[in-house]
Amino acid sequence: MAPGPARAPARALATGVALLGLLAPLAACDAQPSGPARSGPARQGRSISPVAGCAKGWTDPSDQARDRRPARCAPGAPAPKPLKEKTRIVVSASTLNAEYLAPLQIARAKGEFAKEGLDVEVKLLPTPDALPLLAKGDIDVQYAAPEAAVLGGIRQGFDIRWVAGNFSPGPGSKSGLWVKRGPDREPGEPGLEHRTVGTIIGKGSVIMYPMRQVLSRNKADMKLVRFQQLGPAEVLTALKRGAVDAAWLLDPVWREVEGDPGYSFLGGQPPGEPLGGLLFGPDLLTGNPDAGVAFLRAYIRTVNTYFAGDYKKDKAFVKELGEILRTDPETLAAVPSLRMDWEIRDRTVARLQEAYAEAGVTDGDPLPEDRVVDRSFYAEAVGHKP
Repeated sequence: MAPGPARAPARALATGVALLGLLAPLAACDAQPSGPARSGPARQGRSISPVAGCAKGWTDPSDQARDRRPARCAPGAPAPKPLKEKTRIVVSASTLNAEYLAPLQIARAKGEFAKEGLDVEVKLLPTPDALPLLAKGDIDVQYAAPEAAVLGGIRQGFDIRWVAGNFSPGPGSKSGLWVKRGPDREPGEPGLEHRTVGTIIGKGSVIMYPMRQVLSRNKADMKLVRFQQLGPAEVLTALKRGAVDAAWLLDPVWREVEGDPGYSFLGGQPPGEPLGGLLFGPDLLTGNPDAGVAFLRAYIRTVNTYFAGDYKKDKAFVKELGEILRTDPETLAAVPSLRMDWEIRDRTVARLQEAYAEAGVTDGDPLPEDRVVDRSFYAEAVGHKP
């Protein structure tokens, strides 16, 4: 991120932790934090003022209702507040054409970041590769989730926080766990214990939280279920051929089995509860928080302007979105609109850690929420005093 001086503390931190074999060891590490937890505007001495058009720009984080409406400001709000100096911000993402990235890509295409004085570059990087770069300050923002490896990095002293949510499923979505019926199973009985579930993400992914919920509702102990990691193009094929007994199918893949009596949908991500979004590293958390607020202000304004409701009703916008995401507009239109949501619910991190522990990918005491979550940046962007 420019200007450059903000990077120095981050690089010093990176030297101290020496990356420490980031992946599996991080997820299980019990190391104590290297310093006091920092969260909220008080730690930065920052003031929060009301923001025009954002009187409904926040909701109660404890509200877990399935029909909870996400916070929304008026279209075009919060208004831009350009930084004094043009600032470059590097964002990493593990894909560049997934629909949940749409607000980020539209913000770039529509000049919303430029209105804030930001020059935003998005780089394609797998999450494991991006995490140490975020901790070093070589990238400023990671579009990811509080996965087990991220929490392990925070345990080891990485100054990383989850600062904004991304989305929750829209009504009618059936992205989630699908089971293949077999001759040895009674109707309505998935019978997943001692059977194999295919997924493109491992046990250290946030998907283990909704997976745990779905399995529990279907009287299956997650410890007795076998998980097989497969490539994105292999999951559906493995399910259809019987190589796995169930699979977590994402948009729009689940449409391939919807309506087929040989398959049953058991459930997906909890409605109204984002499980991922934007992670800030030290450059924005402490080096240049003004740029961090500006980044979220542009992101939130994009959601309010272009993704406030069922954005797929606008065929012209879906076509534009398809061009930006390099995805067939008909494929986008085949599944419900996502509920874009920048807020983070209370105890999501606690529930994620419970799932990781049950899956056997973490050990030791769970991290408190304020070691992982910092809501102060979006609170300041919409003018909300928690």
